[in-house]
Amino acid sequence: MTDFLPASRTIRLTPRPALVLTTASLLGLAMFCWPLFAHPQPTAAAHTADAPFVFMATLPVLILVVLAELSRGGIDAKALALLGVLSAVNAGLRPLGAGTGGIELVFFLLVLAGRVFGPGFGFVLGSTSLFTSALLTAGVGPWLPFQMLASSLIGLGAGLLPRARGKAEIALLVAYGVFAAYFFGLLMSLWSWPFLAGDSAQLGFVAGAPLVENLHRFAVYTVLTSTLGWDTGRAITNAVAIVFLGPAILAVLRRAARRAAFQL
Repeated sequence: MTDFLPASRTIRLTPRPALVLTTASLLGLAMFCWPLFAHPQPTAAAHTADAPFVFMATLPVLILVVLAELSRGGIDAKALALLGVLSAVNAGLRPLGAGTGGIELVFFLLVLAGRVFGPGFGFVLGSTSLFTSALLTAGVGPWLPFQMLASSLIGLGAGLLPRARGKAEIALLVAYGVFAAYFFGLLMSLWSWPFLAGDSAQLGFVAGAPLVENLHRFAVYTVLTSTLGWDTGRAITNAVAIVFLGPAILAVLRRAARRAAFQL
């Protein structure tokens, strides 16, 4: 029965860190949605200036959560070591698919780890995994903080999933893995849409246009450029990996949690 215990809390979110985490997540989502409400400059270079602001929203949250819980004894050296190991594994998995047809292996492990170790750990792991993999693959650019934040939200959500057991839990994680694939693609398309779509009459962002009109343009753009290819491939990869590898990996992660005394 211990394999079905609730998520471990390697980073226990007391009210203050939880409030900071929630606030940063909402501000981050607002930054993804800025094209729908703002009047950006028409060049891609202009958006590069936004990236540091996302770093300012993401990285302090990671530091605050870790330091606050360290000071309260909520996270110890074993938890930090586990975070480092999983970040390294995720970073090593990402280049294997090289993004070919949306085949990305980084997200299924993030979902499983967030499920086992809780939302705080999932949030931190999402950012550290993408940051580490970007260093390994020379993928550092203005898109990186957006990728980090989107991945952190996926890890956070995995830790908040309801309780389930056996096949029901795997089905729940598969459904969430599929959702996470499209969610990540949607957010990443949203931040780059005004610049990659250009002046296209059907797809392009129109500053100052009604919200419904821009939403329609974005929906057509993301379906044609992301959903039908990259996102669907990512969703299939997540589903297959969770079905075939999920039970074994969940058992390993939960055994590690018990031996490290992470369970509450």
